[in-house]
Amino acid sequence: MDDDGQIRPFRVEVPQADLDDLRERLARTRWPDELPGVGWARGVPLGYLKELAGYWADGYDWRAWEARLNQHPQFTTTVDGQRVHFVHARSAEPDAMALLALHGWPGSIVELQQVIGPLADPRAHGGEAADAFHVVAPSLPGFGFSGPTSEPGWDVARMTRAFAELMDRLGYRRYGVHGGDWGAFIARELGRTHPDRVAGVHLTMLPSAVAVAEPSPEELAGLDEAERERVRASLERRARMTGEEMGYGILQSTRPQTLAYGLHDSPVGQLAWIVEKFQAWTDSAELPEEAVDRDQLLANVTVYWLTGTANSSARLYYETTHAGAGWAALATEPSTTPTGVAVFPRDTSLPVRHLAERGNRVLHWSELDRGGHFPAMEVPDLLVGDIRAFFRLVRPTPDGPG
Repeated sequence: MDDDGQIRPFRVEVPQADLDDLRERLARTRWPDELPGVGWARGVPLGYLKELAGYWADGYDWRAWEARLNQHPQFTTTVDGQRVHFVHARSAEPDAMALLALHGWPGSIVELQQVIGPLADPRAHGGEAADAFHVVAPSLPGFGFSGPTSEPGWDVARMTRAFAELMDRLGYRRYGVHGGDWGAFIARELGRTHPDRVAGVHLTMLPSAVAVAEPSPEELAGLDEAERERVRASLERRARMTGEEMGYGILQSTRPQTLAYGLHDSPVGQLAWIVEKFQAWTDSAELPEEAVDRDQLLANVTVYWLTGTANSSARLYYETTHAGAGWAALATEPSTTPTGVAVFPRDTSLPVRHLAERGNRVLHWSELDRGGHFPAMEVPDLLVGDIRAFFRLVRPTPDGPG
């Protein structure tokens, strides 16, 4: 593709034949066996997945979610040879600040649907006009309507450069960035490499290795009992994540092509691969829909299926972890950009502030009482409130598109 700089309107319009094919494939699923009484310990339970797949085929209404997606103005443009899809929800408030909002894996643009409106139009959602944002919410290259990618090299650093170009193309000279999961890596890197452009970075996950490294004995000795307990809990959670939850990451970082044959051909395979993470990483007692609306969860999975981006989204793991020195710099180089961190209790990691401050200029730190890894879907009100609170500290003079 040529990077002609053109920005083109976009609407989600899925052919009916694709939806019919999905239902037919669901009906022909070849189900595996299951050991009795193992629950979620070995993966998604057979009975649960059969019921969810049945609802996906016969009860779920994609067209309703398609209409919801199309409520926000959407566009595409070509950056560095790759089509990039994005929502651009311009606020009516004259002093609105630009905000680039980034999802991660296994999320999509669907993940952000409940927060775009309140961020762009706070007065319509019980907020103050002074907290308004012009929201730019892209699909990451290789994800959803920005995919698949067609060449190697789309790692975090390249995505960071692409989004800097996107914001420049939209005319935003100074803006904020919010991100979770991979979006947090990109958001932090954008702030680190473009401190003259990024007014502040709001994160729901700390990607810097210096923020999770085990503290030295000298550091521990200088902490009070509460902070030492926090460090202990953080290390325990990191150990559990490494030992029990990282199989997907290892596979996507090493053999994404092999994995893709199953996910691209089987909608139930794609469903199970994503739903497992929503069960493990959300603030739910047992089932993911206790934390996330079931239809929104299925909309997120459906976007992966309809766009055929199971493979190209997984490649982000491979590309970034094989970036050599670039990956090490991502994890360890300090950032001077003002940073806000929202800690949700059931997230995959439990950041500790004094460790986070090793490599980040932390101006805002909040520990919420609800929510997990997908706060935009689980507790959108808390996430919106925290984004607003942080950016009140760093809002620049308004500078919208020229």
